[in-house]
Amino acid sequence: MTEVADGVFAYLQPDGGWCLNNAGVLTSRGTTALVDTAATEARARALADAVRRVASAPPRYVVNTHPHGDHTFGNAVFAEHAVIVAHEATRAEMDVAGLHLTGLWPDVHWGELRVELPSLTFRDRVTLHVGDVRAELLHFGTGHTTNDTVVWLPEQRVLFTGDVVMSGATPFCLTGSVAGSIAVIDALRELGPEVVVAGHGPVAGPEALDVSRGYLRLVRDLAAEGLAAGWTPLETARAADLGPYAGLLDSERLVPNLHRAYAEARGAEPGAWLDIELLFAEMIEFHGRLPVCHA
Repeated sequence: MTEVADGVFAYLQPDGGWCLNNAGVLTSRGTTALVDTAATEARARALADAVRRVASAPPRYVVNTHPHGDHTFGNAVFAEHAVIVAHEATRAEMDVAGLHLTGLWPDVHWGELRVELPSLTFRDRVTLHVGDVRAELLHFGTGHTTNDTVVWLPEQRVLFTGDVVMSGATPFCLTGSVAGSIAVIDALRELGPEVVVAGHGPVAGPEALDVSRGYLRLVRDLAAEGLAAGWTPLETARAADLGPYAGLLDSERLVPNLHRAYAEARGAEPGAWLDIELLFAEMIEFHGRLPVCHA
């Protein structure tokens, strides 16, 4: 737990790889809010213990930045005291997906999980007042998913990005959009954040936005080159030089990112349906094994 502003904390789960997400805690005048939860029952309970050490009350609100299980499966641990808030499409997607994520890594000890859906939803933006802390919950369009929420604290200049931005890890547009992510990151840049808490990885400054944006622009360029050469996304990934982005964690995400960029180059709308099982299988083929999940 790292305090990034007065009463504002980032809860980090190193190394920020698969299912090791970040959360946020806002606490002021006896009121507490939580930004995202965690993937497993044990990790969610560890998060609850950490919240108790910095806040005088359990979370009254839990904000889910998007529907993926590493950010939402822990909702049930907090649901007794908290109103869960999310974009309206986040609730719908969580309801459909259920606990599907657990099937990808059956060896992870997930614990006793149940899907706890948001009870309060919004469409474009809503303001959450946590004591003296004003939190703007904003949806800028399709990025990491079709329904991402970022949490912006204008007085503190702190931005919780969810997985629209990664810090030291590879961006991921499996169910979202490469072009859309670039546009969303440009909008986040306009906010003028000084502290960026990404969905995964260390606390950073606005340079984290630039790294994610630069990587995604490279993916878009690689897709254009691959299409011109008549290569498949997998072939393009195998030939790719990631340059300054080669050291980002979980580089195997390049394959599904290229699939998304190919689809958009051919005219697909941001967030249009793709065969997710196929994309994940090709990522495994490229990586040579199932990506490692330490949740």
